[in-house]
Amino acid sequence: PFTQGTIYVSPDYISVGTDRDYVRVPMTPATAKKIADSLHCLIPTAKIVDEIYRQAEIKLSPQPMKPGPEMTSVPYFAEHNRMINAQLKKGNGRGLIAGHKKDIVISSRLREKPGRVAIYGWHRKNGEPIQPLSTVHGSKYVDYSHGVRLIWSYMKVDGQMRKVSDVLADTLYSPLISYEGPIEKAADLLIE
Repeated sequence: PFTQGTIYVSPDYISVGTDRDYVRVPMTPATAKKIADSLHCLIPTAKIVDEIYRQAEIKLSPQPMKPGPEMTSVPYFAEHNRMINAQLKKGNGRGLIAGHKKDIVISSRLREKPGRVAIYGWHRKNGEPIQPLSTVHGSKYVDYSHGVRLIWSYMKVDGQMRKVSDVLADTLYSPLISYEGPIEKAADLLIE
């Protein structure tokens, strides 16, 4: 039988500030989990990130900055944010935005490599991500290129509301939102 899923996502990455003065803020998986939990949300899988890019009304170009120790500094965060907003000013700036950050994601690889952060994405205009799914960095690492996008903890599957965590753990339905097959207790993977 044909199965269809609908996920509810934030239009952009988590920011700190006001509507007029803000910065998209990279964070550790543990911080992302605390924020997501407080809002009844989760973070996406790599497959959800791909689908967000595919569905986005606004597809921005990745803007890598010079690598080095300053990548983890607040001035780099602010400069990258300014670069993103400059791209947004060229369009209408409203709707689902993608392509401008790597996502912190849920991945079963975190069971094999605890104490790591899973990152994925930063899609080019052709839809290919710059960053393949990676767990190379420790869970305390953040840099300007990382973002946290929230997804609501419920989704629609064939017209019925279901917990995303239940869908991820389900052998039949997990392929809707996971390239890695079933992922049990997905939110627990973000604990440091």
